[in-house]
Amino acid sequence: MFGQTWYFDTIRKYVILVGTLFNDIRITKTDKTGKEISLVRVPITYGPKDKMLARVFQDPNIDRPTATMPLPMISFEIGKMAYDGSRKLPTTGRIAVKSDVLTEKSKFRYQYNPVPYNIDFKVFVYAKNVEDGTKIIEQVLPFFTPDWTTRVKLIPEMEVIMDIPVILNNIDYADSYAGELDKRRQIIWTLDLTVKGYLYGPIKKTGIIKFVNVDFFIPEVPDGQLPDAVGNTAMAAKITIQPGIDANTGAPINYYGAPNNNINTVPYQEIEASDDFGYITEIYDISTNGE
Repeated sequence: MFGQTWYFDTIRKYVILVGTLFNDIRITKTDKTGKEISLVRVPITYGPKDKMLARVFQDPNIDRPTATMPLPMISFEIGKMAYDGSRKLPTTGRIAVKSDVLTEKSKFRYQYNPVPYNIDFKVFVYAKNVEDGTKIIEQVLPFFTPDWTTRVKLIPEMEVIMDIPVILNNIDYADSYAGELDKRRQIIWTLDLTVKGYLYGPIKKTGIIKFVNVDFFIPEVPDGQLPDAVGNTAMAAKITIQPGIDANTGAPINYYGAPNNNINTVPYQEIEASDDFGYITEIYDISTNGE
């Protein structure tokens, strides 16, 4: 779009984030005496609710050992996305990192502030009895108060690591116990989640500013007529700022004022962004014809 192509897997990372939160849930199975007989890991998959209902509850042989989706199980799907103006950052703000490419040692990579979006997810917990469902739900709800925040490495190239809140908005329970005798009982818990995410624009490159030159003018304003003085005033002073490194020791040089000819400095054109440099500030007083 707009002559640029980029892709950072950001939305995919949010999908993985939600799946990971529910990826390692285990429940215990007990016999009639209450003795624990097994520990079962609850499988999770990505898929729409209607499709999962068809696979799980309409299979007459779901309890056979070769069934692909034994109960209990979890599925989830992504929903709508909405712009969140309350989290908007300044449009002109940006982050920058030095380039790690040898041929671009004098360049920076930069990226403008991301755009905040709320991404809705639905998580479905399927069970064939009430207790299996509650065993899963009770392991989930205490962690959402009402959100759970996870650190996510969104843009590795820019070293962007963000804290992403996942908010639990609503919990719904459905039990289709009443029905025909040949129909499987459907116990479904539905968790509505919102991921407070960000979407990023393209990464751009720019050169490093190594030299700053500022000219000062002190106009004489006759009778308060400032417009008459603009463009008709001689330069009063000049300030230059550049990076400084000692040519002998490689240590950073910082000094302010007139040039110090006793210091053997490296030319600023040869100083790279990764070097440990200081700042040399030189002031030239033009009004007294001195430098």
